[in-house]
Amino acid sequence: MKRHLLLWAALAALVLALPAVAAEAFTSGPGWLEFPAGKGLGAGKHVVLLSGDEEYRSEESMPMLARILSERHGFKCTVLFSHDEGVINPNNTASLGKPEALDTADALVLGLRFRKWNEASLAKFDAAIKRGIPIVATRTSTHAFAGIPKDSAFIAYNWNNEGGFGRKVLGETWVSHWGNHKSEATRTVIEPGADKLAVLNGVGQIFGDTDVYEANPPADVQVLLRGLVLKGMNPEDPLSERSKNTKDKKEQGVNSPAMPVAWTREVANAAGTKNRVLTTTMGAATDLKDASLRRLLVNGVFWGLGLEVPAKADVTPLVEWIPSKYSNNMFHPGLKAEGFVGVLPPPLTAPTPSPKKKK
Repeated sequence: MKRHLLLWAALAALVLALPAVAAEAFTSGPGWLEFPAGKGLGAGKHVVLLSGDEEYRSEESMPMLARILSERHGFKCTVLFSHDEGVINPNNTASLGKPEALDTADALVLGLRFRKWNEASLAKFDAAIKRGIPIVATRTSTHAFAGIPKDSAFIAYNWNNEGGFGRKVLGETWVSHWGNHKSEATRTVIEPGADKLAVLNGVGQIFGDTDVYEANPPADVQVLLRGLVLKGMNPEDPLSERSKNTKDKKEQGVNSPAMPVAWTREVANAAGTKNRVLTTTMGAATDLKDASLRRLLVNGVFWGLGLEVPAKADVTPLVEWIPSKYSNNMFHPGLKAEGFVGVLPPPLTAPTPSPKKKK
């Protein structure tokens, strides 16, 4: 009996070790991770995921999504981070690891906010957009760039330059918090008539613990989901009845109108074709605990590339997914890119201290 128990213990240990073995199938360098292509509908396509925001923990969510796309659907995936000499630092808005990966990108997934990359990195990003590759954009990517100098060839990307990259390409820039930040969560409803669209295959009601953003995308978008503002931070909470002053000074309930939180768009580019774009104003790492939101992003990659969207894409994380709560400076200190491949360290309970400046 003791021998059998030891055998079962050994087998259990082997099973538990399997995700860790799979996680070794990657390469990394200063500020980047790369997962190889595997078997699946995505084989032969290169997806580049860009992490760089100070608040919503895209340095945690982008590697998780990359592993799903690579190991469950066959895409080659490269994740590029903001970093300080290889140590991941979301607050370094000027940094982008391995920008040359953008040269071979077939699709982009964005988790950006207020970046001011150098001219070389911006040029590679701009070239990728102009050759017509699809884009899946999350949360603060509507205001992806800020502080790009006036003499830059890419100053038009700044969010406060007539809406910048967000409004011109994605369909919206930063406007306002429609729900109360950190106290009123989001529950989605499908836009009437959108339920049969392939990009929503397998996507049900989504709960996110971030608030609804105000968004007024142009008429050329296809709204997929609208966000209902909840009274609290739990999925079962009732709808908020709070009123607010809108720009026209008329009193409206916060859910009237219900803001779009996900849409698609096709935008003309320099290549003479169109970029297929899926934008969602949800997308904090904690939002992505919801399988339907993960599936929407994965579907967006398939749809954008013109591939058949699975009926219900497998979006199960490869390791236990316990993301950090969104907040400024609540990122794990001292981790390099490879530190985001397996199970994450426990979420922080206090902000990471700002590094001391060298005298």
